[in-house]
Amino acid sequence: MATNNQAKDDIRGTAQGSAPVPLSVLDLATVGAGTTATEALRTSVKIVTEAEQRGYHRYWVAEHHSMPGVASTSPAVILAHLAAHTTTIRLGSGGVMLPNHAPLVIAEQFGTLEALAPGRIDLGLGRAPGTDGATAAALRRTDRLNEGADDFPQQLAELTRFLDDDFPDGHPYARIHAVPGPIQATSPGGVQSPHRPPIWLLGSSGFSARLAGTLGLPFAFAHHFSAQNTIPALDLYRESFRPSQVLDAPYALIGVSALATDDEREARRQVQAAALNMVRLRTGRPGLVPTPEEAEAYAFSPMERDFVDSWNANVIHGTPDQVRAGLDDLQKRTGADELMLTANAHTATIRSHSYELIADAYDLPRG
Repeated sequence: MATNNQAKDDIRGTAQGSAPVPLSVLDLATVGAGTTATEALRTSVKIVTEAEQRGYHRYWVAEHHSMPGVASTSPAVILAHLAAHTTTIRLGSGGVMLPNHAPLVIAEQFGTLEALAPGRIDLGLGRAPGTDGATAAALRRTDRLNEGADDFPQQLAELTRFLDDDFPDGHPYARIHAVPGPIQATSPGGVQSPHRPPIWLLGSSGFSARLAGTLGLPFAFAHHFSAQNTIPALDLYRESFRPSQVLDAPYALIGVSALATDDEREARRQVQAAALNMVRLRTGRPGLVPTPEEAEAYAFSPMERDFVDSWNANVIHGTPDQVRAGLDDLQKRTGADELMLTANAHTATIRSHSYELIADAYDLPRG
């Protein structure tokens, strides 16, 4: 396992330019109507290379399933591709939905990523399925879905032991080793990286906040789709925090929907298209992210309109100065140690340009 100082260095970022805290990117590899997954993933490569050049701290991809408008079903595969196109930015999962997978498989995948990009990999973990119940049942080969979520602390402990290769003698898994991993350092002639991917816990409620605090782990909160719970969850995390080998003080980032455009009207159009996509997802009609023109022509029901208004209230969008002001205010209200921005829009060039505009607004360096 990494030393205490190494672990903290792997987690804590440094604010760049005039940003109040480190800025990072959360990518869903969204697929807009009229485009393909190939184009979406090419956009991810473009965004991550530009983010690295502009001083964004980390770049995470999220695990979602059975959603035509989201191409990030396999975080480890995407991260390996992004690692081949970058050299310094941290890469990670935001997150892997652990109950969907055997802990050994995740330890192997992220051990491999660590070997490909030493000292740059984060392992963010969630306990939700990242999809609907039927798809979760297909992923987990069971319809007893609550058991997977309830077993999350045990799955986390098992995964951690595989990553550290420290099952106690007599444990059924004591002779099983996640490779690449620490076992290679103890083999004859073996040399192993001093790093291992730091674990983050992700959440949209209090469960993971309390668990992360109790274990002394960094915490990432999904403000972008659970804004009403942000401050209570962060308070719970900080109150529950116990110093560990990983951290001596709490470290929390929040995911934020943020879209900057040159023209305020274009930001509203793109945000409206993303909101229509969420309406369809929440009503069991997932699809590709619609065009702004389709969203403008769509006849929202009163209930749908209420949802859209509520959803968009938590999307910071507009001109770069407006977005900067919104992000500054959010950081002050929450005390977040890091802001992880996700730009949800139909158009790939709009998404990419948004991160550039925000970087300019904060005077981030040009690599």
